[in-house]
Parts: sequence; structure tokens; C-alpha cells
Amino acid sequence: MSLTRMAKRLKALRRRRGWTQENLAARAGLHRVFIAKLEAGIQDPSLTTIQKLAKALKVKPAEFLG
Repeated sequence: MSLTRMAKRLKALRRRRGWTQENLAARAGLHRVFIAKLEAGIQDPSLTTIQKLAKALKVKPAEFLG
């Protein structure tokens, strides 16, 4: 999966819930700037980060990457 595609998916999942980057960061235990970098396709997430984001967004990691 391309980094750009994953970044768009993350942003769409977050927005669908009506959350800000700050909301998602707090729920996932990450920093807002890191979320911004992920959504911009600048930062490549680790497997642990993907798991934290998927848990916060209440999706399976595979759906998050989908």
C-alpha cells in the first residue's frame, strides 16, 4: 500500500467520526503533530502505531490499511 493512500484513509476515518487530529492523537496515545505527518504522507507508521490508530478508530488494522 502506498503511503499516500494510507494517509488519505487515516484522514477519512478520522473525519468520518468528526474528530480533530488532537482528538485522535489523545485516543491513540500519540502526538498531534505525528498524526498530521501521517495524514500528510510524510511519516511512515510502524506496526505498533497502526495498531494504536486502528484501536482508537475502532477498526481492524486491515480495514485501516484497506
